[in-house]
Amino acid sequence: MKPTTSFIPGPSQIYFTTEDHIRKGFRENVPSISHRSKEFEKIFQSTTESLRALLSIPSNYHIFFIGSATEVWERASQNLVYETSFHFVNGAFSLRFFETAKQLGKQAAAQQVEAGKGFTNSQVPQGVELIATIANETSTGVTTSNNFVADVRKQNPNALIITDAVSALPYQSIDFSIIDSCFFSVQKGFGLPAGLGVWLVNERCIAKADELQTNKKNIGSYHSIPSLLAMAKKNQTPETPNVLGIYLLGKVSEDFLRRGLEVIRRETEYKSAILYQVLENHSIVKPAVQEKEWRSKTTIVAETANLTEKLNTYLESKGLLPGDGYGAAKKTQLRFANFPAHSKEVYENLVDLIKEFE
Repeated sequence: MKPTTSFIPGPSQIYFTTEDHIRKGFRENVPSISHRSKEFEKIFQSTTESLRALLSIPSNYHIFFIGSATEVWERASQNLVYETSFHFVNGAFSLRFFETAKQLGKQAAAQQVEAGKGFTNSQVPQGVELIATIANETSTGVTTSNNFVADVRKQNPNALIITDAVSALPYQSIDFSIIDSCFFSVQKGFGLPAGLGVWLVNERCIAKADELQTNKKNIGSYHSIPSLLAMAKKNQTPETPNVLGIYLLGKVSEDFLRRGLEVIRRETEYKSAILYQVLENHSIVKPAVQEKEWRSKTTIVAETANLTEKLNTYLESKGLLPGDGYGAAKKTQLRFANFPAHSKEVYENLVDLIKEFE
């Protein structure tokens, strides 16, 4: 049986309205719209307005469209750091941000914990310029609370704080008052085809990038913050963007608004609760993250030991496609995305199948 539902954490299951929006977008010739046209400016404005409403993005934040969330690792290091950055690392993706900063010649340091663990304290050195946090580590299924980030902010009032929210949004509530920047991509929680990143920056970030540029520091070219800002003020982008992707993001954001973010959050919590419950009670398959406070609601990781391939094959035969464990855990874990595109019914089916698996 060919799998019909993908639990891979990204690219993941397409949201059920996406196909219709794609068809309408093609009927309206959206892929051929010039990024310097009034039509595109309307799409840009409509999408940013929907995102602001959906995610409660404050007015002092600017919304930029870029190639991917991964791109922000470079752009943030270039635009927001003279010399020093500090990174909370609890998995492969937070580690890559740290490594990217070092590759760009920054004096980057990190506080690293083992896979499946979260942070209990902050060891940020005084005077660091940029602090990188991760709302949801997709590789390990560990979440970081707003309370922890608030403590980091309290201890480091002058530093800029950037949050990777790639697999956290739209479920997780981001407290924009305690951070300065946030980024995500659309192929996870928004149920869209890959190929678009969204970068949110506040006025403190704008000022820092301007300061670096004034002091002749290399902050990049067409995707520097000043360039992105100048074009965003006109509802445009510096280069030809993924116009269809921006259009689809706006349409799905409108769908989420109609559905209600609180409804989406309650459903996400219900689905995660029933899956964690069956993993806790299973004789073989267990939650990979032991501490409940660190368990992600949107990326649930199961410890499957030497039965990984058997469980994977079994679920695929039932039409469900789990995600592989990440990196070194590829053969001992399976990951299950829990995004708005995954219905309660399909999650209940998943839970029943795992329950009967031996």
